[in-house]
Amino acid sequence: MNKETNPMANEVRNRIGHLREYMKKEGVQAVIVPSTDPHGSEYVPDHWKVREWISGFNGSAGTVVVTLNEAALWTDSRYFLQAEEQLEGTGILLMKEKLPDTPSITDWLGSVLKKDDTVGIDPTVNNRDQAEVWADELMEKSGISLTHIPTEWWDELWPLRPQLPCEEVEIQPLPLAGESCTSKLARIRKEIGKKTLIVSALDDIAWTLNLRGRDVHCNPVVVSYLIITPDEAHFFSLPEKISSSVGEYLREHNVTLHPYADFYRMVATFDTYPLLLPTNCNVEISTRCQRIIIEGCLHIIDEGRCTFAPSPITAMKAIKNEAEIEGFRKAMVRDGVALVRFLRWLEEKMERGEEVTELSADAELTRQRSYQALFRDISFDTIAGYGHHGAIVHYEPTPESDIPLQPKGLLLLDSGAQYMDGTTDITRTIPLGPLTDDERRDYTLVLKGNIALSRAHFPHGTCGTQLDVLARQFMWAEGINYLHGTGHGVGSYLNVHEGPHQFRMNHMPALLLPGMTVTNEPGIYRAGSHGVRIENMMLIVPDKETDFGTYYKFDILTLCPIDTHPIVLDMMTPDELQWLNAYHQRVYDELAPHLDEEEKEWLRGKTGPL
Repeated sequence: MNKETNPMANEVRNRIGHLREYMKKEGVQAVIVPSTDPHGSEYVPDHWKVREWISGFNGSAGTVVVTLNEAALWTDSRYFLQAEEQLEGTGILLMKEKLPDTPSITDWLGSVLKKDDTVGIDPTVNNRDQAEVWADELMEKSGISLTHIPTEWWDELWPLRPQLPCEEVEIQPLPLAGESCTSKLARIRKEIGKKTLIVSALDDIAWTLNLRGRDVHCNPVVVSYLIITPDEAHFFSLPEKISSSVGEYLREHNVTLHPYADFYRMVATFDTYPLLLPTNCNVEISTRCQRIIIEGCLHIIDEGRCTFAPSPITAMKAIKNEAEIEGFRKAMVRDGVALVRFLRWLEEKMERGEEVTELSADAELTRQRSYQALFRDISFDTIAGYGHHGAIVHYEPTPESDIPLQPKGLLLLDSGAQYMDGTTDITRTIPLGPLTDDERRDYTLVLKGNIALSRAHFPHGTCGTQLDVLARQFMWAEGINYLHGTGHGVGSYLNVHEGPHQFRMNHMPALLLPGMTVTNEPGIYRAGSHGVRIENMMLIVPDKETDFGTYYKFDILTLCPIDTHPIVLDMMTPDELQWLNAYHQRVYDELAPHLDEEEKEWLRGKTGPL
């Protein structure tokens, strides 16, 4: 793709040109534009997709930096190929994160700016910790200062900027939530003591109040803020999205409703108790709260009245209660039924030579899920990558990129659903016909890594980094690696990506504890050829008590056959085959009661022992 074939190239250059006019008027030599919203969300409402608007790159992760003469975008390995295509002709350089020759944002700015220049950020959408790092590095390395630009710039530059979402808020029923809002608030207050907690993360708020919404694509959250004091709780959201029943519910749980627009003005008034702010809050919250403390020093002597720390809600939310765990198990059965019906449909279509494309496969899978009870939405945009598209880690087919599936090679299908009782995330790599030796070998290496991690037993005190190597060991022996994490937490009818725990090469200190859900998704990606990823969701459960302490293990939640045709059997050990056979027997036993006879017969053939 080049600027002649990239339809967005001219428009992006014009948008950057208009931004530079504002920069010149304000005396700002560079502007950093992140992907986030004021709540630090991974997926954001259209209103805050400024980075996508200014660059044309629509991946979920990336940071654009615009100077008066140059522009660059930093993104991770999931989006290298996608970014190369979407940035072509825009004048924006692609900076591939974590590669040895890629400069950091501050190093690059130091090389293109001069001493005493100024870099601007919108304080409402930039993370406090990150902004402090940028400010220190820019000043220490290059004598460049960081300043705030008006958030109103984007309203003026983006004439058709979408409004704030206004979808109606819903109450998550207590039998599915497993714990009342009042009980959760009591636990939070016990954890924070005599402090006022400022909550800005949307999934933390939704979990605490047992509320769900449709403000963010695929994530059932409500654009809002929450302030919890030792005596009160204050919820800030658009009043027009709060029905009378939700309003009554909030009053029953002693939660006061305020307009969303009042949050920044009112946050400065909650100074009766010391303030506890999440470390990932935005710069505007940090600035306003710290200003309270500075001004309050005239009549309050205590200098420690503003503390930054991880929100206790994040860790609480990660440990699923019995009702949530039961919900996950039921959701997985329904999701497995939908997947079996889809896989059978796909196989029959390919055998008959009927056309199936990446997009039509995605549509059929979503259709099958929509028939299931309690289905509300997909949990992320489906990654349906056939052939070389499978090598683009987070490829999402579009009408422009959509290609037909052929009776050969691999289809990488990463998808998930939002059911009211659980969120699902699964990847299967599906052979559509004859495979090359490389495809079969890569498939087997990925499967071996998935099985090794699935079979882990580990003591209390273990974090995800310590287990990550289990999934990579067989690839590493062949000089192969992947640059994304191996697994992440999953919310209970909440965000499909949930912390604080992860499987990742870089150190992640959060402990793995019973009740946590986590994915297991190693992969191999061959640019221009194919991609392989196999993913199951798992639940951490108690294992045993020994003289050496408490041990945990994983219980596989996902119920869907793993295709055995691509496996190079000579590469598999007896223990690995035994694990796979036992998993497939469980898949059949749990799904068969919900299938008709033809579907049972199909599934029996896919789960037979090797």
